[in-house]
Amino acid sequence: MSQMRQKPLRSQVKASSAVRKSRSKPATKPSTTKPLSGRRIVIGRAKAQSGALAKLLREKGATVLAVPFIEIRKPRSFKPLDSALKEIHEYDWLVLTSVNGVEALFERLAKLKLEIGWLAHLRIAAIGPATKAAIEKRGLDVSVVPKQYVAESVVEALKSQVEGRHILLVRAKVARDVIPNELRKAGAAVEVVEAYETVLPKRSKAQLQTALKGKKRPDVITFTSSSTAKNFVDLIGAKAAYSGLLDGVKLASIGPVTTETLNQLGFKAHIQAKEYTIPGLVETIEKHFAGS
Repeated sequence: MSQMRQKPLRSQVKASSAVRKSRSKPATKPSTTKPLSGRRIVIGRAKAQSGALAKLLREKGATVLAVPFIEIRKPRSFKPLDSALKEIHEYDWLVLTSVNGVEALFERLAKLKLEIGWLAHLRIAAIGPATKAAIEKRGLDVSVVPKQYVAESVVEALKSQVEGRHILLVRAKVARDVIPNELRKAGAAVEVVEAYETVLPKRSKAQLQTALKGKKRPDVITFTSSSTAKNFVDLIGAKAAYSGLLDGVKLASIGPVTTETLNQLGFKAHIQAKEYTIPGLVETIEKHFAGS
């Protein structure tokens, strides 16, 4: 007898049909559009420091226009810093508030032919993760990094530990006096020494005005310090700054101190980093446009 052919089960028919349909549909390609594609962003950091911010923004798809609003220069004299380094054994704490300060300090240490171990007895405070990383790269440990990367938070982290202690604060020529003033109130002896100064790069004036007046205007201008905010106004001129030249341009601030400076200058910071770092600024810019 010939065997009867069995009919396929209904479930098998459905499964076979599903397989054929899945094969016939082309696979959906993941989106290759980057979150900041089509956005033009001006970064005003000093030329030597703009690389990290530019790289992160480009990775997100942005077109970056690097126009330095500040220029880092050596102080007129390194004598105060050199004297402090030669007498470093008299200090208990070293406070550094920028990568620029770290670089200047170690350059002078090398110039004076002093070993890194000359600083080994110090407890060191760094204002944020970038400054901390620059110090640790040289082989020293950092004892304190505040929760928020501003002067007020440095004071909060140190004030209970510094009574009767000698502190060396290495910073820019022009800076807020929150740290020395408040730590002195906490009973510390604070020596402030200048490691560098920031000046206005006049050659950026034409470049910035071209960027703002051209057909392809920027979507965002970033400000990473109070100095960048103040110099921005000097570069474009007060009259131009308040004439509507910035209409439609978002101003992005790295943190509350820079935001307050922008406010004092008559501008609104449309974007402020939640974490007061370069990666934090980029992340907040990305989120701003994701929600727009």
